[in-house]
Amino acid sequence: MNDLPVLARASQPPAAARRETRTVRHGRTLVDDYGWLRDPDWQRVMREPAALDPAIRAHLNAENAHAETVLAPTEPLQQALYEEMKARIREDDSTVPARDGDWTYYRRFATGGQYPVFCRRPAAGGSGEQVLLDGNSEAEGAAFFHVADAAHSPDHRLFAWAVDANGSEYHTIMVRDLASGEVLPDRLTDGRGDFVWANDGRTLFYTVLDEHHRPCRIMRHRVGTQAGDDTVVYEEPDPGFYLVIGRSESRRFIVISSHDHADTAEVHLVDADRPEIPARLLLPRRTGLRYEVSDHGDRFFILTNADGAEDFRIVEAPVGDPAPSAWRDVVPHRPGRLIRSMLLFRDWLVRLERSEGLSLIVVRELADGSEHEIAMDEEAYSLGLVPGFEFASDTLRFTYSSPTTPQRTFDYDMRRRARTLLKEQEVPSGHDPSRHVCRRLFATGHDGARVPVTVLHRRDRPLDGSAPLLLYGYGAYGFAIPAAFNPNVLSLVDRGVAYAVAHIRGGTDMGYRWYLDGKLTKKKNTFSDFIACAEHLIAHGYAAKGNIVAMGRSAGGLLMGAVANMRPELFRAIIAEVPFVDVLNTMSDDTLPLTPPEWVEWGNPIEDADAFRTIADYCPYTNIRRQAYPHVLATGGLTDPRVTYWEPAKWVAKLRAHNSADTQVLLWLNMEAGHGGASGRFDRLREVALSYAFALAACGKNS
Repeated sequence: MNDLPVLARASQPPAAARRETRTVRHGRTLVDDYGWLRDPDWQRVMREPAALDPAIRAHLNAENAHAETVLAPTEPLQQALYEEMKARIREDDSTVPARDGDWTYYRRFATGGQYPVFCRRPAAGGSGEQVLLDGNSEAEGAAFFHVADAAHSPDHRLFAWAVDANGSEYHTIMVRDLASGEVLPDRLTDGRGDFVWANDGRTLFYTVLDEHHRPCRIMRHRVGTQAGDDTVVYEEPDPGFYLVIGRSESRRFIVISSHDHADTAEVHLVDADRPEIPARLLLPRRTGLRYEVSDHGDRFFILTNADGAEDFRIVEAPVGDPAPSAWRDVVPHRPGRLIRSMLLFRDWLVRLERSEGLSLIVVRELADGSEHEIAMDEEAYSLGLVPGFEFASDTLRFTYSSPTTPQRTFDYDMRRRARTLLKEQEVPSGHDPSRHVCRRLFATGHDGARVPVTVLHRRDRPLDGSAPLLLYGYGAYGFAIPAAFNPNVLSLVDRGVAYAVAHIRGGTDMGYRWYLDGKLTKKKNTFSDFIACAEHLIAHGYAAKGNIVAMGRSAGGLLMGAVANMRPELFRAIIAEVPFVDVLNTMSDDTLPLTPPEWVEWGNPIEDADAFRTIADYCPYTNIRRQAYPHVLATGGLTDPRVTYWEPAKWVAKLRAHNSADTQVLLWLNMEAGHGGASGRFDRLREVALSYAFALAACGKNS
C-alpha cells in the first residue's frame, strides 16, 4: 500500500547534520540531534527574516528544493486543483453591508485582486462608494500583507487598520482621515492586531506585544500625538495570560479581557465616553472562573462558568454592584448544552449554543423572558452570529452553511420571527448539492465515548472500502471544527475521495467536558478518538485500512504526529501543516511566545514531573522510533510565532532517520510567511493545491 509511483524518487533528501545535545529533566536524559535548526536569534528572525542563520537557511532551502523535485510530477495536478478552486471563488465578491448610522460598511474584492478593499456607502442609497483602504494597492510589491483588523471611528471621520507585513503577527496600526484621504503620521507598532475606538472618535485603545511576542499591555492613543506619549491603561503581570481589547454591544464600555488559555478570566472596563478615566475591574480573577460581560442600562449580563456551571450560564447583576452575591440567573446551567457566546440588543438577548455536536441559536425577549429557537434542518451544519453596529435593533444577522450548502447570510427579524436571505456564497463554476451526500456518524471511543464524525462524499461513490478517504482532525483549546461548507474540498470529493472531520475530544463539539477530557493528563483521548474514527470509517466501508490520508493543522499537526507514531499502518499518508510536534521541548522553554500561556492546556514540564512524564509519553518528536511510517508532508512558515519553523524541520529530519519504509517524508516551508501561510487569497490556494496533490498522489491519483 505504500508504493507511490506518481511521485519522483530521483532526488535524495537533505541529510540534516546530527549534532547531539543532551538535557536532563526530572531524572530523564533527553537527546536531541536536530536542535541546531533553531536559530539562536529567532526573535530577530521573526522581525527580519533575512537574519536567519545561513547554515539553517541552506538546509531549509534544500528541503524545499527536494520537496519540489519529488512533487514535480504532480505539478499539472496542482495547477488543475488551483484552477478548480479559484473557479469556485467569485472574484468580485463582497460582504453584506452593515449599517452604522448614515453609512453602510463592507468589504469587497476586485477581479484578480488578492486582498480586500474596505469601503462604505451612504445608507440612504446611491452610488457614492468611498474606498477606505485598498489592500491591493497597499500590498503592491510586498511578499506578505495581512490586515488583522480595520474599523471606522464612531463619528465616521477616521479609519484605522492594523497590518502584518511579514507573517510574524507584529502589527502596525495606521489611521486615515476620511475627508482628505490622508494617512496620518500616527504609527502604532508592535501591536497584537486588535484595537477599539472610544466614542470621542479620537482615542484608540490597542494591545501591544512584549519581547516574547505576548500581549502584555493595553495602551491608549490620542490621534495626532506621538506613539511614545501613549498611556498604559492596563499591564498584565502574569506571562501566562492573554490580553484582548473589545467593545460592548451598547458601545458604553471598552472591554479589556485578560485570560489564560483554558479556565480563568478577568475583565476590566473603561467608560467609552470618558476614555481618560482608569479602567474598572469587574470581578477579580479566581482560578477556574471564566466570564464575559455585556451591559444593558443599569445591569450587566455575565456569561460565566461560576458555581459549577461547566457548560456556562448567564446571570445579570447591577452595574453598581456586580459581585456574585448580587447575581440573578437569566439562563441557568444545563449540562451538555454549552453556551458558546451571547449577543445583546436593546430588547433581546441572543445566545449561540451547542448540543450533541450541533449549534443552535436561541432568542430571548428581555421584556418578558420568552424564548424561541431558530430551527435548522440538515443532518450536519454550522452557525455563526454576526455582530452589527446598531444596538437598538430587532434584526439579528447570522450565517449558516453545511458541507453541501454554501454559506448563507440571513437577517432575522426577532419580533416577527422571520428570516430574510441576504446572500448565498456563489460558486461560479457550479455546485450541485444533490451530487453529494453528507452524513453524521458516531464512532465509539476506547472508553465508550460517542465521537461525532462528519463525512462528505460523492453520491455515486462506493462504500465497499475501495475508494480513499481524507480524515481531518484538530482536538485542542476547546475549538470545535464546524461542519461548514468548504469549496476547496470538492476537488477531492469529486475525484472520489471522501472527506471526513473527526470531532474529537479536546474541542467543545460535545460540550465543555469534551474539552476537559482531551487536555492535560487526558490528552491521549484526542489521539485515541481520531484512531477510533478511522477504524469506524473503515468498518463502514468508507475506506480500507492503509488507504486513509490523515490531515491536521497546528495543534492538529500534533495529532498527526501522535497517530503516525501510534498507528502508522492505518494511514497511507499524513499531512501535517504548521505542526506542533515538539511539545516537550517547546513547553520546557518559557522564552517562547506561547509556552507560559499554554501550560494550562498541556501542563508545565519544567516544574511538574507528572506533566513532564505525560507529555513525554505522547510528544510526537520525542516518540519517533524505528518503524514503517506513511508518506508525510509537513509544512511551515519561517516567521510563524505560534508553531516555530524548527518544529516541522526537526520532526522531518528525525522521521527520515527512523523510517524503515520506502515512503516519502517531505518538508515544504514558506520562507515569506507565518502561521497562516500565504496572505493573498489566490496564493493561499497554491498551498492548498500542494497539500491536496500530495494526498491524491498518495492515493494513486495523478489527475
